[in-house]
Amino acid sequence: MITGESVPVEKGPGDPVTGATVNRSGWFTMRAEKVGEETALANIIRLVDEATSSKAPIEKMADRISGVFVPVVIVIAIVTFIVWMVIGGTLEAALSHAVTVLVISCPCALGLATPTAIMVGTGRGAASGILVKSAEALETAHDIGTVVLDKTGTITQGKPEVTDVIEVGLDEASSSGGIGAKGASGPASFLSFAAGIEKRSEHPLAQAIVSYADAQGVEGVAVEGFEQVPGEGIAATVDGEECLAGNLRMMEARSIDASAYADRAQAFADDGKTVLYFARAGRLAGLIAVADVVKPTSKLAIGELRRMGISTVMLTGDNERTAKAIQRRVGVDTVIAGVLPQDKEKTVRDLSSQGTVAMVGDGINDAPALARADVGIAIGAGTDIAIESADIVLMHSDLADVPAAIGLSRATMRNIKQNLFWALFYNVICIPVAAGVLVGIGINLNPMIAAAAMSLSSVCVVSNALRLRTWKPAFASSGEVEAPVAGLAGGSDGAVSAKQDVGTEAKGNTENTEETGKDVIMEKTLSVEGMMCQHCVAHVKKALEGIDGVEAAEVDLDAGTATARLSADVADDALIAAVVDAGYEAKIA
Repeated sequence: MITGESVPVEKGPGDPVTGATVNRSGWFTMRAEKVGEETALANIIRLVDEATSSKAPIEKMADRISGVFVPVVIVIAIVTFIVWMVIGGTLEAALSHAVTVLVISCPCALGLATPTAIMVGTGRGAASGILVKSAEALETAHDIGTVVLDKTGTITQGKPEVTDVIEVGLDEASSSGGIGAKGASGPASFLSFAAGIEKRSEHPLAQAIVSYADAQGVEGVAVEGFEQVPGEGIAATVDGEECLAGNLRMMEARSIDASAYADRAQAFADDGKTVLYFARAGRLAGLIAVADVVKPTSKLAIGELRRMGISTVMLTGDNERTAKAIQRRVGVDTVIAGVLPQDKEKTVRDLSSQGTVAMVGDGINDAPALARADVGIAIGAGTDIAIESADIVLMHSDLADVPAAIGLSRATMRNIKQNLFWALFYNVICIPVAAGVLVGIGINLNPMIAAAAMSLSSVCVVSNALRLRTWKPAFASSGEVEAPVAGLAGGSDGAVSAKQDVGTEAKGNTENTEETGKDVIMEKTLSVEGMMCQHCVAHVKKALEGIDGVEAAEVDLDAGTATARLSADVADDALIAAVVDAGYEAKIA
């Protein structure tokens, strides 16, 4: 709750602990030194309250213009009447021109300029999974100069996953097929050994290893004499032999030589990965690296923010080395590591004094900073307090929606300015004509024509605002999506990396369909609404290909269609339901 990280913080005798957090293993006696309003959780609540109450209201441009415009028009109408009477006009002509000035002037067009554009903009955002809580947030977002990002659960997945597996003594030639492949005696055997030891542990790193083994179809070995060693790892017995799983400190304490893999372990650590050592019968058996992996679209999103002229800052409670590793992968401009909730709030407050700042986060520890920022943006899968503290909620929990939200704000503000310009331009042209300036050349307006012209101006403003319904985020390029995959130590870095281009994903999967040898019995095309960019394409594609009987799916962003290639009869309702569950609207084309 406090650090917001995916891995628990180790504690020992005498260390301070925080109320409302969870002890993952064992038991301990705690002395309550702070209670009630002095607790860390109460302090977070106080920071949120202070930040929320200190937000300055945004003055409406249209309100300021209308406040001047209406009395000015009344004065012009009075002056028009007086001038016509002075120059010898009839009372009827003077009244007609004065009334025409009042009728043709259009404060309603000015009044409609802002709310209609904001209403359409927020509706377009909601259809795209971007929920904007207030008009102020939508207005402010266009001026954002800095985006502050939480790391865990925002840039990264928020839970540890296995990235690399190394078995000691495994011949490199046998490692090329990847980890845990069925039939590979070395990888599967070591993974079975590691999963068996970790299965009884409740630690998130242990659960990551067990989940990975399950995904590979590898069952853990039978274990006896399970024992957790605080601050080190796990000791157990397998087939009568003592087995260990833990950190380097545990290996050194039991005189297990791991020096041959010191460089490899250091490389993993420099890359932000946690290394677990496994030993059997007094000898090192292997290593497994676990990390909170980066979300596929994080690098694309941060690159898009840079293209928009917005700087990025990553705030994290994690250590500096891990933070720097994430920085290298995704390209954030600045990193501040080891921060607590009050530190995040202070950093955002300091940055806000230099310009408009947005904060993106998902955890309880992010809530004060979300409330303090000019625009708080919460990940939809985050905690309730984060969502409550934010101004904008990203329902797809996708960082690529951050530049999309800012782009929507910029498009909305541009539309508002267009509305205000044309409303003012209309009045500047029409009011002099209504006052009778062009009577000398035969141009004279009566009140009925003026009323029709006034109504037309409002229709034009509303029509211009409705153009926002066609808005789509303009990403510079699809970019590359990095998907770290676990790999055996066969190369120089002990990992196998996979990259795929989002824009060509459909083509690749079509080729894979041909390689399977399965016959495609039919194709079904769906009309999909709500897709804005290539990561939306990836969402729809993944949803369709997750259905049994769908061999491949091709999604066309421009056409708004998705074509599913079927090897079995799949009901239309099943295809539509999959796309709807992914957050989009669909129907059979």
